[in-house]
Formats: sequence, C-alpha cells, structure tokens
Amino acid sequence: MGIKRIGGGMAVNQITEGVIWKQLLYFFFPILFGTFFQQLYNTADAWVVGKFLDKNAYAAVSSSGSLVFLLVGFFGGISVGAGMVIARYFGAGNVSKMRTAIHTTVVFGVIAGLLLTAAGVLLTPQILRLMGTPDDVLPDSVSYFRMYFAGALAVVMYNMCVGILRAVGDSKRPLYYLIISSLTNIALDLLFVGVFRWGVWSAALATSISQFLSLVLCLIRLFRDKADYQLSWRELRINFPMLGQIIRYGLPSGVQNSIIALANVVVQSNINAFQADVIAGCGTYAKLEGFAFLPITCFAMGLTTFVSQNLGAKQYERTRKGVRLGILCSVILAELIGVGLFVFATPLVSFFNKEPGVIDAGTRQARVESLFFFLLAFSHCIAGILRGAGKPTAPMIVMLCSWCLLRVTYITVMVRLMPGTPEVIFSAYPLTWGVSSLVFLIYYFASDWIHAFDRAEKKEKTEPLLETE
Repeated sequence: MGIKRIGGGMAVNQITEGVIWKQLLYFFFPILFGTFFQQLYNTADAWVVGKFLDKNAYAAVSSSGSLVFLLVGFFGGISVGAGMVIARYFGAGNVSKMRTAIHTTVVFGVIAGLLLTAAGVLLTPQILRLMGTPDDVLPDSVSYFRMYFAGALAVVMYNMCVGILRAVGDSKRPLYYLIISSLTNIALDLLFVGVFRWGVWSAALATSISQFLSLVLCLIRLFRDKADYQLSWRELRINFPMLGQIIRYGLPSGVQNSIIALANVVVQSNINAFQADVIAGCGTYAKLEGFAFLPITCFAMGLTTFVSQNLGAKQYERTRKGVRLGILCSVILAELIGVGLFVFATPLVSFFNKEPGVIDAGTRQARVESLFFFLLAFSHCIAGILRGAGKPTAPMIVMLCSWCLLRVTYITVMVRLMPGTPEVIFSAYPLTWGVSSLVFLIYYFASDWIHAFDRAEKKEKTEPLLETE
C-alpha cells in the first residue's frame, strides 16, 4: 500500500510508491470525510437556527459562506503553499528543510490567526453593510459573524496543522479530529440555541468552541508523535527564507481565494437586493452545494499532495498517470452528484426550511447550476495539479479572470438588463466554470509544468536557505 514509517514514529501514506489508484483513494477518502465534517460546522448552525429561530436569523446564518471565505480563504491559500513545500521536501527525503518549513508554518499560523481575529471582529459590520445586507437581517448577521471570527485563530491554526499532516501523507488523523469536533458543534448548537435559546450568536459560539477542540487535538498529535515531523518548542520560530518560499507558493492561492470570495460577496450583494426568502433560499442552496463540492475540492487537494511528493521524488511518469486518473474520477463523480442535486433539489432544500419562497429560490438555483459541476471539477483538478507542481500563479490568473472579473462583469450587466430575475445571477457560475476549464485545458497541454520543481531547485542552489540551529 506504500506505507512509510517516518523517524520511527507512526506510519504515514507514502504516495510516491504503490498502485496509483489505491494510493489516491487511500489518501482521498479521509480528506473527503474530513471535509464533509468540516462543512457540517456552518451547515449545522443553519439547520438548528432554521428550526428554532426566526427567518431573519436563518437568513443571517445561511448567507455566511461568502464573508467567511473572504476572510479565511487568504490564509487557507497560504496553508496550501506550506503543505506543498512540506510535501516536496518529504518526497525528496530532506528532513532538515521539512522541519524548518513545518515550524515556520506553525508560527506564521499563530500570527495570521490573531490578525484575522482582530480584522473579522472589527470589520464585520462594515463588510455586511457593503454587501447590502437588509436592515432586518443585519443585527443577527453582525452578532453571528463577530462571534464566529472570535474563533478565527483556531480556524487558521487548524488548517495549518492539517496541511502539515496531509503533506506527509496522513489524511486519517484530521478526519478523526473533525468527526469529534463536528459532533461537538452539533450538540452545542442544540444546547445553546434549542434549549437555552441564547440567540443566533450562540450558534457561532458553538462553532468556535468546536474549532478550538479540533486544533487542540491536532497540536497534541504533532507535539507527541515520535516522527521526523514532530513539533518542538525549541524550533518554533520563523525562518524567513523558508517563509518566503511558503509565501511564494501560497500567496497566489491566498490572493485567488480572497479575490474570488470578494467576487462572491459582490454576487451575494446582488442576491441581497431580493427579499429574505430569496436570500435564505440561495443560502440554503449554498450549503447543499458545499457538500456537493466536497469530492471536487478533495480530489484537487489530493492531487496537489500527490504531484508535490512525486515530483519531489522525480517520479515523472507516475505523476502523469496519477493526474490523468484523478481528473477522470473527479469529473465523473462531480457530474453524478450534480444530476442527483438537480433531481432532488426540492426535498433537499426543504430539509433546512419549509417556507415556500425559500424552497422555490433554492430549487431554481440548483436547476441552473448543478448539471455543470463537471466543469468545476476539471478546473479545480488542473488548478490543484499546477499548485502541486510549483506553478500556483497560473491558476490564480485563470480563476481571477474568469471567476472574478468575468463573473462580476456578467452579473453587473445582466441584472440591469433583466432586473428581478435571480436566474441571471445563477447562470454566471456555469458560464465562468466553462471559460476557466477551456483555458486550463490549453495551459495543461501547452506548458512544461512537470519540470517546474527542477527549475526551482536550480534557483535554490543560488539562493540557499538560512541554517537553523
């Protein structure tokens, strides 16, 4: 199965060896289930609030995705860069540089998490007003988001720690921690909102407590595990040349996440121009879409690690075979999910909210977007492959142009030509997915992405990293 024991410690998945499809699935499924439970955080909040509180409170929570991703997505992109650097050194067997990258990542995560906490708590009202949040929804939205971002340190640090574990092939432990924390979140949601009736802010409190729990479990593993990637208090400092490398690979993904999220905030502001029923319906569909996207994003994450490790180990042909298999599986699975969402949209939306207007809006959005999930899957896979190969700038440019500039321009024009029709907003997504897929297809075959690490290594020899004690 390609299992490797590092430093005499626990066994991790060495995805540079073994049968490719087995290794991809072995690595993929824990990520998938882990991401599923991650998605449960906000979804559980929306479901419990929808059952026990009023429509405005539900609209506040259900429309949370764009704002959360706007502020969290940047540092999530940096964690992708860190994981890629760590996976590369792990695949190459360079323990010294791997440890330097790991400890630098953890310290940077603490600093970034504190900054995000401050920014989220302070800027939430202003951002919500810029999004055009209706006055009747605004108070609940402010209270929910401020409490959510009070726990932003845990979100950032957890993503950094999980990135470390996945980079060395351990996708199982993050799954276990997320199962525990997600179930804790559901229990606290029911207690705080359903029993104590503390209000919409308590749903965010439940999420923050649960996220800190998952972080603590992750840190315990990293500090206690007797392996080459074990954290040491004495080594916790920033190595600036290594940080520069992490940021060089992670910044494009971070900028991409934030700008796309900003574009989605613009989209959300156009949705907010409709009534609360439409806002809540679109928010509900977003929760369903989040689950539907899980296999897509997980295949992309798996391919990033697969490509980084295998290119670090100079396994070029293995990389090509794994990439082709990953793309095929992701595209087929995404379309099957899309067809299922198209067919069962109404009962799925009604599970969250029984209001006819909410059900209608959510169903209409599903019927416009879901059959085009295969395009989204292809774009995500190619982007993940290029990031794993050390070329994160290309997917950033493609996605900024198509998923941001084109999407916002299209919506801005169409809502004026066809006012009062939410379908013109929904149609922007399959349109921009199609454009990005076409560009990615051309770039994949036209560029020499497979040797990007080789070129980076030559550059490193002229710019050596500082030695760490």
